[in-house]
Amino acid sequence: MQRLNKHNYKQAAVRPEKILQFGEGNFLRAFVDWQVQVLNEKTDFNGSVVVVQPRGSEKIERLNQQDGLFTLFLQGMKDGKPVDEHMVIESISRGINLFTNYEQYKELAGKQDMRFIISNTTEAGIVFDPEDRLEDRPPRSFPGKLTAFLYYRFQAFSGDDSYGCIMIPCELIENNGEKLKEVVLQYANHWNLGDEFINWIHDANTFCSSLVDRIVPGFPLDSIDEKTAALGYKDELMVVGEQYHLWVIEGPDWIKDELPVAGTGLNTLIVDDLTPYRVRKVRILNGAHTAMTPVSYLYGLDTVEESVKHQELGVFIKELVDHEIVPTLDGSPEELAAFSNEVLNRFMNPYIKHYLLSISLNSISKFAARNLPTLLDYVNQTATLPKRLVFSLSCLLYFYRGKRGNQDIQLQDNPEILQFFQALWGKADQHEFHIEDLVKNVLANKQLWAMDLTSIPGLVSAVTTNLLNIKQFGVKEALKELYGTSIK
Repeated sequence: MQRLNKHNYKQAAVRPEKILQFGEGNFLRAFVDWQVQVLNEKTDFNGSVVVVQPRGSEKIERLNQQDGLFTLFLQGMKDGKPVDEHMVIESISRGINLFTNYEQYKELAGKQDMRFIISNTTEAGIVFDPEDRLEDRPPRSFPGKLTAFLYYRFQAFSGDDSYGCIMIPCELIENNGEKLKEVVLQYANHWNLGDEFINWIHDANTFCSSLVDRIVPGFPLDSIDEKTAALGYKDELMVVGEQYHLWVIEGPDWIKDELPVAGTGLNTLIVDDLTPYRVRKVRILNGAHTAMTPVSYLYGLDTVEESVKHQELGVFIKELVDHEIVPTLDGSPEELAAFSNEVLNRFMNPYIKHYLLSISLNSISKFAARNLPTLLDYVNQTATLPKRLVFSLSCLLYFYRGKRGNQDIQLQDNPEILQFFQALWGKADQHEFHIEDLVKNVLANKQLWAMDLTSIPGLVSAVTTNLLNIKQFGVKEALKELYGTSIK
């Protein structure tokens, strides 16, 4: 069976390369590159995407072997009905391997049509690396690579303000556009690139913060043979995403002229302030994901769909959202209720297997960013603890013990964090100290939470009680105790 590429697929239109994309992963291809295709089909945008890799090069090579083509399956509810559809995405013109073809990268900086720069390099991607140098081919960090690209462009057009770029980072960090600009300017100063270049960064370029929302499980490993047989070709970059999508871009109104999303059916908004959208999405959707993961996984479930449809855990998750997360948020109660109901419906998407273990990557930092603000706001507003969120935190601590019954959990986190929990659980399991000591050590660790959580009244006691119940009786029985049903 042949591989998907331009030799055995209809010839894709050749379009000007207007977008530089840092990231070749599933999300950007199922989210941004799909939207570029919609813009090309429904407007006069007429642009294509050049992809470079933030890190390794394996997927860039596969992308070029397929001439930038890949199959996208969108599965879920659409206009109130379940829809399973697929399409070949043709918006990527090529990938550039920065380690072997760096000159192509420098040449791209001198192309007049280049206008947008989009990235998704994970939450840890927008960082300054003092070891990076302009002479490196390429610099190691994403902002280092970007600064080099912008400097090459500045040189190519002799500092002409007409040739600046619009940066739209998609990393899930607050004020990602401002943060990216800050690090780029840090490199410009660190590399002594001069005041003229720094002024050009300020005057000719626009850094937009953005918020993205689409569940993208990625490569359909569990159904690849079936999909390949139906398609009639091999596609190593096939990706599955849900129907729902939202892209909120914070930037000046004139961007709407260059990114003509109006009337396309795309749920892409260009706004003055994305804060309310970000808080709502991070706390409800991402917060529910993070909070349910250790509870459901230790209970014995493996996917999000199983969790929200489960007789007991489904109630737990809905009540956590409705009674503990939503009440802490500002905004219209009706709009918040509608959004939370939509989120829970998306979690029940029958087409998508969103595995809890895939969500569990870096769970400690995710809980700190997505759930801890809710917990603190709830305590401040009610002077009581949110018992379901505290139970989730308790399960998270037990999850980092690395065991589900007799089964090892393949924990994925910073090595220092894993070593920290391994040492604590080792002592607890050897009865060298009490579970309460473990709880105090974890909650007091400011490197994990950016504060000492033992200062929250009653939290140490509540987490300790939950952990003792989980350790002795398991999550199922501990959950019954949480709701006031006696443990057997």
